[in-house]
Amino acid sequence: MDRHNQTTVTEFLLLGLSGQSEQEDVLFGLFLGMYLVTIIGNLLIILAISGDSHLHTPMYFFLANLSCVDICFSSVTIPKMLVNHILRSKSISYVECMTQIYFFITFPHMDGFLLSVMAYDRYVAICCPLHYTMIMKPKLCILLVAASWVVTNLHALLHTLLMVQLTFCFNNTVHHFFCDPYAILKLSCSDTFINDLMVFTVGGLIFLTPFTCIILSYACILSKVLKLPSAHGIRTALSTCGSHLTVVSLFYGAILGVYMRPSSSYSVQDTAACHLHSGDSPGQSLHLQSEKSGHEGSLKETNLRF
Repeated sequence: MDRHNQTTVTEFLLLGLSGQSEQEDVLFGLFLGMYLVTIIGNLLIILAISGDSHLHTPMYFFLANLSCVDICFSSVTIPKMLVNHILRSKSISYVECMTQIYFFITFPHMDGFLLSVMAYDRYVAICCPLHYTMIMKPKLCILLVAASWVVTNLHALLHTLLMVQLTFCFNNTVHHFFCDPYAILKLSCSDTFINDLMVFTVGGLIFLTPFTCIILSYACILSKVLKLPSAHGIRTALSTCGSHLTVVSLFYGAILGVYMRPSSSYSVQDTAACHLHSGDSPGQSLHLQSEKSGHEGSLKETNLRF
């Protein structure tokens, strides 16, 4: 493109949730309510786990981290949307937009890695109960979480650095309420082939690694459970995995359906699905919390103090 037809974009305009103010008011209330429930609910989970010494076990350590990630994930996009609605503003600076992209990539993938670590914890508890305390030591749990943070941040840094190399022309209107990476890619005057390539290679690897770990963990669990002599034992063991499997299905289903495709195929109609993905993810911790008693009781897991 001719350099005379290019300009330096210093801000983007976020069209928001709807083109009609009445609908935006309703959606504002909905997202405000979801955000408050998310923050309060996950904070209560963290406080409950940190305040009860009986919950200082690997499972709850991972659950507390998942709650922290869910709080951060919601705080990446929703507060800015709420503030813009109150101020009747649609602008977001270039730096703020790139920052949103970085953290929007980081936290969902961190959720995936934590879900895979929790699946591994269940595998050890069910398949190797006598060696559970020797395997799931505090140092290993901390190492798994720390490694997940390093990998997800490096992954987000890669995509963000590639994003800032792109050239943006006069069109700075984003058909979204936050800086979704795919929506921003569509505005670029540059060739986004490298960006799409990284999505399908590096992004695909980051996506598939925890997913594969979850599949392998549950394959081993299923193989072990089917060998149990009683139907009651089978039901009890599987009941401890139900909520986790539900969350995994919803989480990876949303990512696969919305994000794992070329930016050119991303349409405005996908916005609604993105809203649900970014707003519903924080409910994962609340959903997993409901099975805590069954997990400890049925597996007779020995408390591992931190």
